[in-house]
Amino acid sequence: MAVIRPPQFDRKWRRKRRWSARLARWRPWLVVAALVAVTAALTGLPQMSREGDPVDLRFALCGQGPASACVIDGDTIAVGRRRIRLTGFDAPELDGACTAEIAKARDAREALLQWLNRGPFLLDGGEDTARDRYGRELREAWRQPRGRESEGRQPDMLADWMIERGLASETGWGASATDWCT
Repeated sequence: MAVIRPPQFDRKWRRKRRWSARLARWRPWLVVAALVAVTAALTGLPQMSREGDPVDLRFALCGQGPASACVIDGDTIAVGRRRIRLTGFDAPELDGACTAEIAKARDAREALLQWLNRGPFLLDGGEDTARDRYGRELREAWRQPRGRESEGRQPDMLADWMIERGLASETGWGASATDWCT
């Protein structure tokens, strides 16, 4: 009499069976990951804005009447409860070391107010922007050129505008400290 053996399955079938068991263990996690990806795509999770956040507010000097947006000094603004340090340049301080620096700081503050009130502009940084040691948001401001003749033109950078007028100095690598009192 012949011995009856259970059927022998081939390697291909056993491999398929192992992968099915592994997939069954990972399936709940794959479903959760897919749901998170779909939710992120539909709700538009905050991302760094390469284009810049548009700002269309009327600015005033801080401390001179009620304003939701105001200029604190030549390189700092306040929008609501947010304080924003504009980057790319360094303006003289209002509590400067000499009368020449204080006068230049007032001129820089007025020039910044003028630039901001010329019309809508953009601030970079997105939702989660960097902050300085005083807790101010660090953002760069610029205005896109308009009209047909604007194609190929560079944006109007606030930092360049302030530096060209001698109301601020450059910051960053290779920039030297400016003595406003000389």
